[in-house]
Amino acid sequence: MSLYKSAIRDLQSDTAFGFIARRFLFTLQPCMKRRLSLLLCLVLATAVSLAQNPDIDLLRRLNLHRNRSLDSVLIAITESAAPLAYSLPLLLLLVALWKRRAALREKAMTIILSAIVSLLLSTFIKTLVHRTRPFITYPDLEKLSTGGSGSFPSGHTADAFTLATSLTLAFPRWWVAGPAFAWALTVGYSRMHLGVHYPSDVAASLVLGTACSWVVYTIRTRPHRSGLPRKIA
Repeated sequence: MSLYKSAIRDLQSDTAFGFIARRFLFTLQPCMKRRLSLLLCLVLATAVSLAQNPDIDLLRRLNLHRNRSLDSVLIAITESAAPLAYSLPLLLLLVALWKRRAALREKAMTIILSAIVSLLLSTFIKTLVHRTRPFITYPDLEKLSTGGSGSFPSGHTADAFTLATSLTLAFPRWWVAGPAFAWALTVGYSRMHLGVHYPSDVAASLVLGTACSWVVYTIRTRPHRSGLPRKIA
């Protein structure tokens, strides 16, 4: 109940996030609202289902007993999450507009919308849960990357899995899905290796990013009222 009350306060606030969230929810179609509500419940269930002790025990093993020679590589990979997640869809859109390819434009727009939905939900859940970062609660952890806002969920991981899933749905080829998900999984692991997120933060973000992409894709490809499917492939 306290989480619910906190969510209502955030939505009713006069902050920029509250305004954007209200406008976003207002413009959503009913079917998408239902699916996103179900997704929000699923992500929050992940948070409460994982006990704190196993969570921090696993994080300590991954952070304090890590292969330190991988630190610089994983820092570079973790910092690639947001730039790739937002620049690659925009690049696809620019190419589609330049070459006047309607199918590619639709795919790019679907990926962009997935990223926007994932970002808004991730920000909303961070505001709702207010989970303290692990390196603050447990000073013995070694913090090797940036991490200022709430811990749950991991924004980097959500960005990565949103992009990986959206690309795979738009371009269903093994040579797209393989590298995309390998990169996303590495981003998720890096957030624990670098000591800035709990395993449950990463697990919830995997669900969030994947589900957001799937929901947006299914809505944009569902049949029109005329009975003909909307093709973006």
